[in-house]
Amino acid sequence: MKPAKSKTPRRPLLKKGTQTSLKDPVGVYCRVRPLSFPNQECCIEVISDTTVQLHTPEGYRVNRNGDYKETQYSFKQVFGTFTTQKELFDVVANPLVEDLIHGKNGLLFTYGVTGSGKTHTMTGSPGDGGLLPRCLDMIFNSIGSFQAKRYVFKSNDRNSMDIQCEVDALLERQKREALPTQKTPSKRQIDPEFADMINVQEFCKAEEIDEDSVYGVFVSYIEIYNNYIYDLLEEVPFDPIKPKPPQSKMLREDKNHNMYVAGCTEVEVKSTEEAFEVFWRGQKKRRIANTQLNRESSRSHSVFIIKLAQAPLDADGDNVLQEKEQITLSQLSLVDLAGSERTNRTKAEGNRLREAGNINQSLMTLRTCMEVLRENQMYGTNKMVPYRDSKLTHLFKNYFDGEGKVRMIVCVNPKAEDYEESLQVMRFAEMTQEVEVARPVDKAICGLTPGRRYRNQAFREELTRRLELRGGPVGDEQSVTEILLQSFPPLTSCEILDVNDEHTLPRLIEVLEKRHHVRQMMTEELNKQVIAFRAMLQDFDNAVLNKENYIQGKLSEKEKVILGQKAEIERLEKKTKTLEYKIEILEKTTTIYEEDKRNLQQELESQSQKLQRQFSDKRRLEARLQGMVTETTMKWEKECERRVAAKQLEMQNKLWVKDEKLKQLKAIVTEPKNDKPERPSRERDREKIPQRSVSPSPIPNAPPIRLRHRRSRSAGDRWVDHKPASNVQTETVMQPHVPHAITVAVANEKALAKCEKYMLTHQELASDGEIETKLIKGDVFKTRGGGQSVQFTDIETLKQESPTGRKRRSSTCAQTQEVATESEWTDVETRCSVAMEMRAGSQLGPGYQHHAQPKLMIKECK
Repeated sequence: MKPAKSKTPRRPLLKKGTQTSLKDPVGVYCRVRPLSFPNQECCIEVISDTTVQLHTPEGYRVNRNGDYKETQYSFKQVFGTFTTQKELFDVVANPLVEDLIHGKNGLLFTYGVTGSGKTHTMTGSPGDGGLLPRCLDMIFNSIGSFQAKRYVFKSNDRNSMDIQCEVDALLERQKREALPTQKTPSKRQIDPEFADMINVQEFCKAEEIDEDSVYGVFVSYIEIYNNYIYDLLEEVPFDPIKPKPPQSKMLREDKNHNMYVAGCTEVEVKSTEEAFEVFWRGQKKRRIANTQLNRESSRSHSVFIIKLAQAPLDADGDNVLQEKEQITLSQLSLVDLAGSERTNRTKAEGNRLREAGNINQSLMTLRTCMEVLRENQMYGTNKMVPYRDSKLTHLFKNYFDGEGKVRMIVCVNPKAEDYEESLQVMRFAEMTQEVEVARPVDKAICGLTPGRRYRNQAFREELTRRLELRGGPVGDEQSVTEILLQSFPPLTSCEILDVNDEHTLPRLIEVLEKRHHVRQMMTEELNKQVIAFRAMLQDFDNAVLNKENYIQGKLSEKEKVILGQKAEIERLEKKTKTLEYKIEILEKTTTIYEEDKRNLQQELESQSQKLQRQFSDKRRLEARLQGMVTETTMKWEKECERRVAAKQLEMQNKLWVKDEKLKQLKAIVTEPKNDKPERPSRERDREKIPQRSVSPSPIPNAPPIRLRHRRSRSAGDRWVDHKPASNVQTETVMQPHVPHAITVAVANEKALAKCEKYMLTHQELASDGEIETKLIKGDVFKTRGGGQSVQFTDIETLKQESPTGRKRRSSTCAQTQEVATESEWTDVETRCSVAMEMRAGSQLGPGYQHHAQPKLMIKECK
């Protein structure tokens, strides 16, 4: 008969908008181990049944006010140094075992620093068993009389169970016992060193056992070493030439989305002794090492999994129900975590250092998962929990998603040297208590009438009693023989005391004849019953043969269907592996793309900011250039106007000179000659002045000309004499003269910085055609910005008048003409004060661009 497959009932999916199931926080307990030496300094004190207090030992850093720091941490329950293993088991592990028997999963792990008593809490010591042997003892005490025969439940590689009938299980038992390498389970011997660990004196049993079901217990033992999973129960053939190292296992996800170790060995056990013997066989393969903190330090996380298969009996209460939907699987995982340690204390090197790094990394991942779970539950976020970062968290992610209860025992060592590590352990435990796990659902009810097993047992007892009353065959062979002997006539006395005794032998012959007759009658009856029974057997054999043929046909059809399903399953498994590989590649690709996306976004933001800055700089530069262009344009426009004005002034001067010459020539030609010498014209004087410098002989009848230099009123100060290059040199008698003056053609800041006064010489053509020279004077001041500024305070005007022009205007008056002839040339000086400021920071062009013509009220004086 082909085995039927079991199915673990899956949690019902919640629709959107419905409320989630009830949740319970993770149960965290604290156990304080006793000190190794009585006089050793202690840093942990048990305050109450739920609170411990940590105080800073001597020599450590203190608070700002100089006091020692004291911190209290609360747990579900605190177990002091005098707590027994039985008390710890009753509070922590007993409810988990009851849930296991009732079809619910559970997770129990110990956490703490190296040397804090985790392995002692989980395994125990000789004469004082820990949580693991007590859990096994409670399980077998509860289901001992309801266990199924060996191989009725058969594990497969897909994290589920196949179930067989008792006949197939018997055949498999006989086949395995016939193997030379297969040992009989009853002949297994337990290591005497740990025989006392499973000798639990306290009898413990679960309540409300389903007595209408049969149970099967399977155990497996794995370790997580350097983030690789190894099967500690795997039998590797020994090769002395080339020993084969153990192969790591992979994590898989079954059809119910539960994580399991693919290819892990699961051993069916029938007693506590057998289960613990399997555990100890794997314990010898576990990796431990001697460190500075612990003589036998665990270098890996060990996981001992107890899986309980439960199947109900049929309606008659005789055989196991073959419906695979009614089979329930539950498991209890007992985890002994490796201790967290600091390498500066353990002085680890080489492999020990690498092991410590992997241990701390996996414990850090566990802490990160707890923090993200707590944040998601407290603040309603939906952050991804990094289960896959470590094999430890990935294996138990279903428990934190609501597949069972989670319990943690925090083991601490109160010695002062472990203060800092114990502080971190307490913080992690306090944070873990805030994580809530959904309550597991109850197992499905099979729908059959309860009490089937006891009713069937009572029916058999009543049937045996009635058969005994009716004299029918019973199970005891001796009682059947006695009944048959009682049906024969009793033998008389066969002793002959007298030779003449003739009655004893005839009576004996008569009794023997009766017995022979009864025997013949019983033989005939037996032959009739044998014939009838043979006919019944023949009919039964024919019926069985027909039934077998019918069943064989059905089985052939089922086998074809199963073969097709197996092929489909293999195809789907291959497809699943391919999809898993593709998913892994896509996850890595997605991670790379997300990283590239973040980098590109950052680069885009930086480029945007850079472009914004460049755009703003460009606008500022454009505005500055626009201002400079405008200023340059205005400057060149003024310069062009100045040059045009200077050119016009020069041309007018030339025209004026020519006109004067023509006038003189005309006067010479037209006027009559007289004895009195004429006053030479200004042009003639100009021509004669250089001649005097060349020839010492003066012209007769010409008055001597002596240049006079008028002294400025501010001769004591240092002046900047600004004379543009376009000025025309006039040979007047009154010439401006300033001693110690710096003469410049273009005003500059360097010259202004050395002087206190400033004088600008400006020439322009008057309305009468004469050159008018203006001396614009001012004071030089230093500005706050470090430059120079000029404040104009005075304007002096020097002007030449021609006597010829004055003669023409008054030609009718002979007396006026006479006066004009005598005075010849006259210099006129006009002075006016004005408040006009000029900044040295502004440019004074090649001419004098800042000589804006002020509207002045000028008073002429001769």
